Amino acid sequence: MRLRRLLPARSRRRNLDRVAPGPLRDALAVPLPDADVTTDRLPLLAVDIETTGLQAERDRVLSIGWVPVDGRAVVLAGARYRVVRPEGNDPVGVSATVHGLTDDAVAAGAPLADAVAELLADLAGRVLLVHFSRIETEFLGRACERLWGARLLPWPVVDTLQLEHRLVTTAWQPDPPVGALRLWAARERYGLPRTGPHHALTDAVACAELYLAQTAELGDGRPLPLRRLLTR
Repeated sequence: MRLRRLLPARSRRRNLDRVAPGPLRDALAVPLPDADVTTDRLPLLAVDIETTGLQAERDRVLSIGWVPVDGRAVVLAGARYRVVRPEGNDPVGVSATVHGLTDDAVAAGAPLADAVAELLADLAGRVLLVHFSRIETEFLGRACERLWGARLLPWPVVDTLQLEHRLVTTAWQPDPPVGALRLWAARERYGLPRTGPHHALTDAVACAELYLAQTAELGDGRPLPLRRLLTR
């Protein structure tokens, strides 16, 4: 699933009519920022999802972390972190060595429906902010389809991996070095502190901070319109 650009209001209303009542429909009903809204006023929600693997059709969500970004401020008071309980006897497996979530910790988590519903409530009216958008959009889209019968309809997405690619790519270096676009490597370029990776909330906050540094560089200190940041 690709969540790329803002839909006209009429198209959003038409698509909304196809979604059953519930958290997804409620989130989709909230107006989104206009593409000309600038970064000093733009509301976003930085999101990170930890999973058992990279394939949304067979792997599952283990935890979700998110934090609002209002203009140039990361709103830590609005940060949320949810561990997701499996629906059956599905062990975490070897992925526990990456994210540190054990079977016991996951078994004590929230149902996927509750975690995603809470995320959607906070995402309503905001741009989705992620690092490497394919993971979050595919897993979130499949979860919405399974839980409420429809995927998350086209939604504005800002991907800090793509922003970093734009910033480090030059005519003399069209292909960035291997690993240069990873979240922690990108943060290091701006002198941002390194913390432990593969914790959903830590990574969401890290993505939010990276976004602030990137947009300051892209705009040379001036606000940028959302349309210049959207995932292509």
